[in-house]
Amino acid sequence: MPLLLGSILALIVAAVVGLGATWLTLARGIQFGALHSGAWTAGPRTGTQGIDPYARAAIAQSGELPIGSGDGVTFSANADDSGRRLNGRCNVVVNGTTPQARFWSITLYDSTGGLIANPIDRFGFTSQEIVRNSDGSFEIAISPKARAGNWLPSGDAESYTLVLRLYDTPVGVATRAAREAPLPSITLRSCP
Repeated sequence: MPLLLGSILALIVAAVVGLGATWLTLARGIQFGALHSGAWTAGPRTGTQGIDPYARAAIAQSGELPIGSGDGVTFSANADDSGRRLNGRCNVVVNGTTPQARFWSITLYDSTGGLIANPIDRFGFTSQEIVRNSDGSFEIAISPKARAGNWLPSGDAESYTLVLRLYDTPVGVATRAAREAPLPSITLRSCP
């Protein structure tokens, strides 16, 4: 009888610890083996068969369809380069260049993974429609109020995530090239 009770107690403890660790990982967005470049983070095995179980659970929870490793790379950021959380009431600037890619997109998502509603229905930019500087760099203003140039409305979102997808790119998260890739900087300019 004591062996049976001890076994049941051990199973309960194991289940609580395992489910608690999974919940904590999903709730905090922790990625194992993630690649960091400034404010940007990429899951190195998200689009492969070698995906870790926590990343698999996060994808199942969000319903997201990850980019396959041969098709491209997805980087995301929910803070600026100084580590301050991105807030929809603040003015943020994304500027610089992207790594070489046939096509790229940068999109703004709310904390639940949905697009942020706005009156002009602008949710992101692509490499084909962005207005560039003479040196090939670009600047995107993210703010609740309209700005000249490349502007993404942030609405009244308490927090948001920027997602940069690079398609058909030589940058691979399993290679050193990903660490050397020129990703745009994210700077919080002002916040009321």
